[in-house]
Amino acid sequence: MYEYFKGKLVFKAPTHVILEVGGIGYYLHISLTTYSLIKDKEDCKLYASFQVREDSQTLFGFATEAERHLFHHLISVSGIGPNTGRMMLSSITPEEIQQAIVAGQVNVIQKIKGIGPKTAQRVILELQDKLKKQGPDALIPLPLSKPSSSEEALTALVMLGFPKAQAEKVLHAIYIAEPELTVEQLIKAALKKM
Repeated sequence: MYEYFKGKLVFKAPTHVILEVGGIGYYLHISLTTYSLIKDKEDCKLYASFQVREDSQTLFGFATEAERHLFHHLISVSGIGPNTGRMMLSSITPEEIQQAIVAGQVNVIQKIKGIGPKTAQRVILELQDKLKKQGPDALIPLPLSKPSSSEEALTALVMLGFPKAQAEKVLHAIYIAEPELTVEQLIKAALKKM
């Protein structure tokens, strides 16, 4: 329903923010990971996840699309609701969660408050194959304030239907030879070589 909110941070706390967008203040629950990325900002863009339950309608905000993507994976597991998913993303970094799931490290997941051994095993069982199929390149990168031109070009090429691994190799070669190219120039050069 909502893709993202971009506006002025009226209030910031480690668990939630109030983001004013077009004169309306939106209350978004956030993880500590997101808080650490936005705590010094006055204006920001938060990727949204709107969760509807019998007794509540809640907005969750994420500083990166990758964190939101992992949040959706986590809450797809039986027994993990949005608040538990947010707790997991606050306890350890999204990168550590994803690596622990792919590597099958039950003890790492189990250390998170509110996650017992059975739930940790279920998370790994249900998500390991999904995350492995995305490949090692799909591990969440460290958040960047602004995507580089090569990352934007890669996203565009993947959306055009090119395999990610092939697009990355071609873009890498072009970027090393000519690092000053714009996104459009990178895409055009890559399309000629693909």
